[in-house]
Amino acid sequence: MSLALYCLTQAHAELAQEQAQRLGAIFVAGWPEQPLAGREQNQHRRQLFAGLQTRITEANDGNSQADHTDSAESVLIYDEHGLALQTLEKPLPGPVRVDFADASLQRRIANGHGAGEAVARACGLRKGATPRVLDATAGLGRDSWILASLGAQVEMVERVPLVHALLADGLRRAQQSAQLAGTAERLILHADDAQSVLRAKLLLPPEARPEVVYLDPMFPHREKSAKVKKDMWAFRHVVGSDEDADALLALARAVATKRVVVKRPRIAPDLNGDEPHQRMLGQSSRFDLYTPRALS
Repeated sequence: MSLALYCLTQAHAELAQEQAQRLGAIFVAGWPEQPLAGREQNQHRRQLFAGLQTRITEANDGNSQADHTDSAESVLIYDEHGLALQTLEKPLPGPVRVDFADASLQRRIANGHGAGEAVARACGLRKGATPRVLDATAGLGRDSWILASLGAQVEMVERVPLVHALLADGLRRAQQSAQLAGTAERLILHADDAQSVLRAKLLLPPEARPEVVYLDPMFPHREKSAKVKKDMWAFRHVVGSDEDADALLALARAVATKRVVVKRPRIAPDLNGDEPHQRMLGQSSRFDLYTPRALS
């Protein structure tokens, strides 16, 4: 089933069409006939999404008139804030997009007191130490951004085309921001499979490899949880899980020259059954630290 990409602002139609072509999505002009702003603009968008929700209900009820693209439970949108994934459940959750200027992300960086942020400590960042990091499962890029904001050079790897498109769009907007451009310059994004990238890194001399490999694999959530926001639960449902997470650990340990860091739910079993040499526990998650080890 092809996703539809609804462009909500005519001014961004060209960028939206390029995104649709890259993703194999169906471009739909979703902007109003007359320019709207403020409350009227929001009302127009609510009506658009309400119509799509109705088509989903009709399709689920067996209405043969519902087009297959209209009956998809998620759509892409492109508006003045860039590209986003919009799920069409009721009540309508917020769109999922990559926004490195997001206030909550900026607060997390500020409140984490720099290198005191948990992911930074796990990856070995401290005053005078900014290791080269390979984030092999980049997702929406928030941890990579935090590391780059503290001076680390970070390579992000994302194999899911939809997620890569969201990341690339967010990175493009960050590069155009005077406030964010410095951090964005320290980020490189690869559209590739993590195993392929790691195997290619194995062929490099140690001084050219990442010092740290960071893994935050996505695992299936079989039930909705109060601890998982509705928009992120739907995002995980669309994107799927990283079924090769166990295999990634062995490759990562062979590539990293200093450490491998694995982010896990606090009570989850060890990845691949391998006990880490150190654990850093948080309220709902933990970081497992592994030493480098050659492939057996």
